[in-house]
Amino acid sequence: MKRKVRVLIVDDSALVRNILSQGLALDPAIEVVGTASDPYIARDRILELEPDVLTLDVEMPRMDGVAFLRKLMPQYPIPVVMVSSLTQRGKQITMEALDAGAVDFVAKPTSNVTAGLNSMLMELRTKVKIASGANVSHWKGKRVDPLAGGTVGKSTALAESTDKVIAIGASTGGTEAIRRVLEGFPATTPGTVIVQHMPSGFTKMFADRLNQLCAMQVKEAEQGDRVRTGLVLIAPGGVQFEVVRSGGFYVVRLGGPEKVSGHCPSVNVMMHSVAKHVGANAIGAMLTGMGSDGAEGMLAMQQAGARCIAQDEASSVVFGMPRVAYEKGGAQSLVPLDHIAPSLLKLLVEKK
Repeated sequence: MKRKVRVLIVDDSALVRNILSQGLALDPAIEVVGTASDPYIARDRILELEPDVLTLDVEMPRMDGVAFLRKLMPQYPIPVVMVSSLTQRGKQITMEALDAGAVDFVAKPTSNVTAGLNSMLMELRTKVKIASGANVSHWKGKRVDPLAGGTVGKSTALAESTDKVIAIGASTGGTEAIRRVLEGFPATTPGTVIVQHMPSGFTKMFADRLNQLCAMQVKEAEQGDRVRTGLVLIAPGGVQFEVVRSGGFYVVRLGGPEKVSGHCPSVNVMMHSVAKHVGANAIGAMLTGMGSDGAEGMLAMQQAGARCIAQDEASSVVFGMPRVAYEKGGAQSLVPLDHIAPSLLKLLVEKK
């Protein structure tokens, strides 16, 4: 019989601890082994109970979730799912938590609380089980400093268009992976489109944060945006995202909220559109993530003449999407995260 996923809940609210405990206990594969009202108590409980996964409140009075993660992960790497508020500050701290080692997050409901709560708890149960298999060992001994923003000098002038398009898909663990790839791209890199599984309201903050750290300009995509050299477009949460041809340009087309391959936005939708409209002028990368979203789309890209790679198992937080993309034949090779950017740039040169 498979061992249950042992979870420690960390939240300063007794009510929230109770709700999360009851919600997680509905899944027979999950066992809540304890709760803690603040990070100081949590630290002792982690050593005592040895949980598989933590759920961690973003904002707590004695030490916020990010400060705790920065202390915890280098000493005791453990998969963490953040429980976030949808306030501006809550979103900001959530982005910082993902940078500091959190595997994923869920957002507390703000309206229609009963239905929203049930939906959030269902999402939390799923993400806790995914997190239990996450590889966070690379955080051991790693110094986790706050990321400095606003230090990258960049030109505000963008080319009118792009000859080539880079398409990237990611899910669990993808925020850190995407950052590390984009930090390896110079400002002259061809137009780049990215789908990261993330709900509406968080993708703009994710894009703004990347824009502070990368030589390329990064923004959340809007309807009709041109894909240009030097620009990264992040698919907004809650709508489907496609790249289409309009005249002599590649432009963004945003669709409806329907899920495809279980996701909205879906990597499959984006990559199928790139295969159809960009064809051999595209290159692709599949980064860390659970499941198989994007595998069919990447195969379509490859069949249309694009060159594609996927992140290897050792550097992936969850080796799901890259594995399936490789097994189905869409990705030609598996590459460590630190080599993804150089490999993509090399493929661009080879395609000239």
